[in-house]
Amino acid sequence: MAYMLLVMEDGQRKRSRTPEQGRREMERMGGFVEDLKARGIWKGSDSLRSVTEGVRVQVRGGQSTFVDGPFAESKEIVGGYVVFDCATREEALAIARQCPAAEWSTVELREIGVCYED
Repeated sequence: MAYMLLVMEDGQRKRSRTPEQGRREMERMGGFVEDLKARGIWKGSDSLRSVTEGVRVQVRGGQSTFVDGPFAESKEIVGGYVVFDCATREEALAIARQCPAAEWSTVELREIGVCYED
């Protein structure tokens, strides 16, 4: 089964961390990803650019609406993701617990699946 970890960061914390903190956190996350690769379960991961560069898109009744970031209601932002494959939910939770970002952010675990089921 494929799972995704969404790293939900406090936007203010991310903006106010020191460069040294940022480098240390990225090194720890890099080590986490390298471990998943070595175990043969890593499928993909990346950091996401700032919400100030994001655009929200909606299409309603054939009309498109685009809203440039930042988004005022965003207290937490998705700062990055890790996708991996494992056999059970319990194993996925154990991997999520090992994610260094869980120490400074909220890590949300989601199973990847179909978008609609009857």
